[in-house]
Amino acid sequence: MIEYESLGKLNQSFFKDYKKVFSETLESGWYILGTKVKQFEKEYATYCDTKHCVGVANGLDALILSLRAFEFEKGTEVIVPSNTYIATILSIVHNGLQPVLVEPDSASYNIDPQKIEEKITSKTRAIMVVHLYGRVCEMDKIKAIAQKHKLKIIEDCAQAHGARYKGVCAGNFGDFGAHSFYPTKNLGALADAGAVTCNDEDLSQKISTLRNYGSQVKYYNEIVGFNSRLDEIQAAFLSVKLKHLDKINEHKRSLAAIYQQELKQDFVKPLVHPDYYDVYHIYNIRHPKRDLLKEYLLTKGIKTEVHYPVAPNKQVAMKGILDRQDTPIAEEIHNTTLSLPISYFHTKKDIAQVVEIMNNF
Repeated sequence: MIEYESLGKLNQSFFKDYKKVFSETLESGWYILGTKVKQFEKEYATYCDTKHCVGVANGLDALILSLRAFEFEKGTEVIVPSNTYIATILSIVHNGLQPVLVEPDSASYNIDPQKIEEKITSKTRAIMVVHLYGRVCEMDKIKAIAQKHKLKIIEDCAQAHGARYKGVCAGNFGDFGAHSFYPTKNLGALADAGAVTCNDEDLSQKISTLRNYGSQVKYYNEIVGFNSRLDEIQAAFLSVKLKHLDKINEHKRSLAAIYQQELKQDFVKPLVHPDYYDVYHIYNIRHPKRDLLKEYLLTKGIKTEVHYPVAPNKQVAMKGILDRQDTPIAEEIHNTTLSLPISYFHTKKDIAQVVEIMNNF
């Protein structure tokens, strides 16, 4: 059996260092917003080439707090890709704002810059881009549109740790970069964890205040805040894994190269372009008989996943919010996409076996 993912196998090479930093943290007696969090924030800001990083509880909170920092009026419109994971949409809804869906480019799966301006209205205040599957969006065009219309940019970097576009790291293009360190991510913690990166000191301070009950000094609350703090233990684990992130990304890129070169043209494979350094959190293909293909692979001992089976505007939770927005391109992607094994623990031999079986489908 070739598993799609195994967190035990994925993290096995880090166990010794995890145990060391866990003991250090346990014995320190300080578990919330201490030295381990400060250390990781400094290291991750440096890695992303940003001036600031603020650790938060999870990726959704990173998005929610990023939007909250701007204090947009209720009903303000935020442009967002129509094929993103529901968390991106939820961050907009939880802030009392209106998501406006823009279709993706059918080759890159990222938001199509050519379709953004037609959705901008007098109520639009921000563009929330999503670097889906580990590929950065076409940010030069998107930044030009944002500057033209005086819009804020929030990057959903949950799947793009270390991904680059024209040499610039994800999380370094917009006003905020929101990062998830969910355990399956390329830079995954051992529980929920997240962070916000930015280059503006005032905005960084606003996120830092929002995450901690709206307080900078204990028991003195300046604004209405949240309890969303990256804990010391997860920060310590993340500092361990961050040292290996480039190696993890390169390994996944080497596995993706096998898929790219060896899979038959029957499968729609990800776009590859020299302007992009893709980190393949997910390696997805598309096929008109996706469900049959998934079942066939399982009978051959290969587990796969679907990211994601339901388009956001088709979710029951989005009735009355998104259901009047048509998204045929997103729905086609959701109906045909299949995610193949591409974990840090997989070997090139594993991937070659997957390719051989798929080419016989």
